[in-house]
Order: sequence, then structure tokens, then C-alpha cells
Amino acid sequence: MADAEPVSLSPETKAQRAACFGGVAAHYERYRPGPPMDAVRWILPTPVHAAVDLGAGTGALSRLLVEWADEVFAVEPDDRMRAVLSDNVPRVTAVAGRAESMPLPDASVNAVLASSSWHWVDPVPALREVGRVLVPGGTLGAVWSGPDRESPFLAQAASMLGGSGGGGGGGGLDLDDDVREELTRALNDPVAIVQTLEIPLGLPFDQPEHTVLQWDAPLNADDLVGLLGTFSWVILMREEARNRLLETARRALHDMLGAADNTVEVGFRADVWKANRHS
Repeated sequence: MADAEPVSLSPETKAQRAACFGGVAAHYERYRPGPPMDAVRWILPTPVHAAVDLGAGTGALSRLLVEWADEVFAVEPDDRMRAVLSDNVPRVTAVAGRAESMPLPDASVNAVLASSSWHWVDPVPALREVGRVLVPGGTLGAVWSGPDRESPFLAQAASMLGGSGGGGGGGGLDLDDDVREELTRALNDPVAIVQTLEIPLGLPFDQPEHTVLQWDAPLNADDLVGLLGTFSWVILMREEARNRLLETARRALHDMLGAADNTVEVGFRADVWKANRHS
């Protein structure tokens, strides 16, 4: 999804970013769209008895899984995210846990799905734990969904906000150097660049299959600024710099779109992976 070379996150940075979303749980629920139902159908062509939403957040994937599984376990380590999920998706069983340690019995579920969360896990222990809770032949699915950086509007917005020009070219916007530096770093974010499910040899899974889904969604300026505020690199910015970034984005998008309720078609993309546990 991007041409930049990915840079690995340190374990400390990875843990900090993975834990930051609970502080904006209500905002995340309001503005971060979930994956499409077609992703669930591709991973699981037919409904199943029991499924796990792993790293469930505020429940965007859980909302889909309750239509596709008799029983859904939402495994989420953050109490604040899990509280929002429980309030909004009461049909699921929300439990505290992590990919590396799920409070579920052996061979108890047919599928484990992770939506925009697999990049936060320690993959080998997580794969072993998923293999433990899956029935033989069960399915692991990983989905990364969000704005398509290669879509025309996102490319224009990135250039306008100064991320693609470098050297002070910010598309005419008045951006401070520290905000411009944050934007440039974000466009080379390894979390956004590396979106693959890899199965090392020796673990009880077939090699994964992959598909890409694309669609457009109408968003207004407030929707777009709200979405921007759900990404970990924005959440963890210094408050002053974050406020300047969001205000600059809001001003530029209102100028671009005109009236507050005017919308633009934003391209979205889902990278969808699945791998079956050995029977």
C-alpha cells in the first residue's frame, strides 16, 4: 500500500501505541469505520458456531460476527475499549485477554478473526495460542481496513497537508516544522505499510491466502478529521502539536469541501488474510 521501506517499531513503542486507544475509546467508536461484511464472508464462506474477535476494540468486527456466528467472544485487553464494546454490542461475550493469552478452552472455537489489530501482537506466541483455541480445521483471519493511500482523495490530502512534499512543500498550508515532521513520519508508518499475515514454519497452520477489497464511502470534513484522530501516531502526539494538526486539517478540508455537510468519496481498502489450522 505504500512505496516506503518499512521500519520496525521497538517493543516499547509498539506497546505504547497498542495501549493508547483506550484513552479515546468513545471517539474511536464514533469515527473509525470497521471492515466490510464481505471480508468476513471471504474468511468464513459459511456461518460458524463460535468465533473470536481478537483485539476487538470497540466492536466494529463483533457487530458483523454476531450475524455470522452463534456465539462471539470479543477478546480485548483494554477495559475502556471493552466497556464501549459491551454497551454497544451486547450480544457478544466480552472478555479481558490478549492474542498471546485468551481465556478460552482448548479447541473451543471455529474461527479467530483480528481486525486492524494483528500488527500489535507478538506473532509466534499469538499463533500458538490461536492454534490452541481453534478446533482442527478452524480458521484464522486477519483484516486491515482503512483509507486507501493510493486513492485520489487521500493522495491529494496527504500532499495538501505537507506529508508528501518534504523540504517545506506543504501544499501551501501553514504547517509548523514539528507538525510537518509528524506527518512525514506517519506516511512512512510501519503499522500502515506492513499489513500481512505470516505463518512461520513449524506452526499448525496452512500458508495464508490473501485478497483485497476496495470501496468508496462519503465523508464530510468533520468525519475525516475525526478519523484522523483515531490513529495512534496522532493520539500520541504532544497535545499542542496534535491540536494544531487537527485544526489545520479541519480548516483545509472545509475550504476544499465548502458547506459543512458536503461530502467527498473516500477510497477504502481492506487487505484480508486467512489460514486454516491443520486438521
